[in-house]
Amino acid sequence: MRTPVTIIGAGLGGLVLARVLHLHGIPVTVHEADPSPTARSQGGMLDIHGHSGRLALEAAGLTDEFHGIVLPGRQAIRLLDRNGTVLFERGDDGAGGSPEVQRGELRRILLDALPAGTVRWGRKATGVRTLAGGRHEVAFADGTTAVASLLVGADGAWSRIRALVSDAVPAYVGRSVVETCLHDADTRHPATAKAVGGGTLVALDPDRNGRWLVAHRERGGTLRAYITAPGPRNRFAITQPTGSTGTTRTTVPAGTTTRLAAEYAGWAPELTALITAADTTPVLRPLYDLPAAHRWDRVPGVTLLGDAAHLSVPNGEGANLAMVDGAELGKALAAHPDDVESALAAYERALFPRGAEAAAVAGRNPIPQELIAFFTAPTL
Repeated sequence: MRTPVTIIGAGLGGLVLARVLHLHGIPVTVHEADPSPTARSQGGMLDIHGHSGRLALEAAGLTDEFHGIVLPGRQAIRLLDRNGTVLFERGDDGAGGSPEVQRGELRRILLDALPAGTVRWGRKATGVRTLAGGRHEVAFADGTTAVASLLVGADGAWSRIRALVSDAVPAYVGRSVVETCLHDADTRHPATAKAVGGGTLVALDPDRNGRWLVAHRERGGTLRAYITAPGPRNRFAITQPTGSTGTTRTTVPAGTTTRLAAEYAGWAPELTALITAADTTPVLRPLYDLPAAHRWDRVPGVTLLGDAAHLSVPNGEGANLAMVDGAELGKALAAHPDDVESALAAYERALFPRGAEAAAVAGRNPIPQELIAFFTAPTL
């Protein structure tokens, strides 16, 4: 295939696509808004599923590199009630199907697997227009433009590229999460570290739907927590999101942590410490999604992957699904070297039901009783 591919967005999905294309000798350029690979935190832990994310990494030829960043023991799960009582617990015997890695380390191995210059940093897309012959022109914040013969929107929830194929826009789902971190927790917050355990903690109140928190144990004794905050998007006086991800990063206004802790009054202190004892400035992330059946008619020369195509609330599938999208698109293009439109049509036929299925799973997870069933299911 001689048609060069232009990818907007250097998230996991876009980078998997770039790597698969590189392996097949297809020219590719990735434009990323961040000024450098280390410009911002890449988030916390990811469980990489054997039926999806790990297959994508295999297609990218990075299985050994992936195993090198897996954190042992992190597949352990604890389910607690608001009083700190253990409702369910499962250790990590190393035989589980979803090894845990840190997102930033996964992104690093993908970046390291691409030729120098493949990713062009500081290239924030601000607009796009259609040209003749199925080509598209992307405008960037620095005043430059790029013309793409084949354009892929891997630019997240607030994708600029999506407008070429769809009028859909993300909608607020009625709740946010507040992200916090506790450092050196085993020494400084031993009760909380014990409650979290060796991997993932989910704490909830079965009698109060809409309130729960999740915490993960990262490297070096760091605990990263996500505390659910149901209610209107603007109740913490946030602004309209402009970021490229589905969980918009907005600094929590002064006093919000105190108000959030009050909403969890009566919970065990080792759990509320994840709110009140944070070592970093809490980050507010309103949650958005796209329609579950989001799809579009085939538009020559352009397609989407990841959150740009099928944004849903966090449910453990998002990163895995984006990587699958990238791998499947890369393989489709390699399988149709002389017919780009056939490749894109084949990719989208599989993409739409894949995204709809993930959205349906996301819709079942917000209720605490469903979380209990999820973690106690015999298939886990």
